[in-house]
Amino acid sequence: MFVRFLKFFASRLVGTGVDTFVLWLASTFLFSSYVGKYLVAPALSFEVAMLHNYTISYFWIWRKRIRHRGPADFFRRLLPYNLSVLFGFGVKMVLLLLLERLFHWDVVWCNLGALTVSGVINFFLGELVVFKKGGYSYEDGLLLDPETGWTRGVEK
Repeated sequence: MFVRFLKFFASRLVGTGVDTFVLWLASTFLFSSYVGKYLVAPALSFEVAMLHNYTISYFWIWRKRIRHRGPADFFRRLLPYNLSVLFGFGVKMVLLLLLERLFHWDVVWCNLGALTVSGVINFFLGELVVFKKGGYSYEDGLLLDPETGWTRGVEK
């Protein structure tokens, strides 16, 4: 687990760069209001970084736990991953706003502080939920339903 955490940490440093760069672009050039800068821009930057981080997680960090790698499995895991990081995002946003209110820091500094805490939460959600040891595969009777996009049980 320690090696995965180091990979996670390294990849999230790059993801933090992606998040921060998109946040800076959005808060500097797209939005001027408080809501735009402190709510919409962080949400946008978060989703862009989430896609980056998921790709790294799937193909590098937890690749040994994925028995049947392919497009269907990649997209099937994307929803649980996004939901798990959305929980981390909620933590991030509460902390970001709290730091801004308490210390009146710039949004970028508030974001970096909040990302530190939410990052630890996201690692354990990835480790224990999304990419859990002995995780899902087609052999477990789960397939992506092309009509709904949800996974469904399959008779063996």
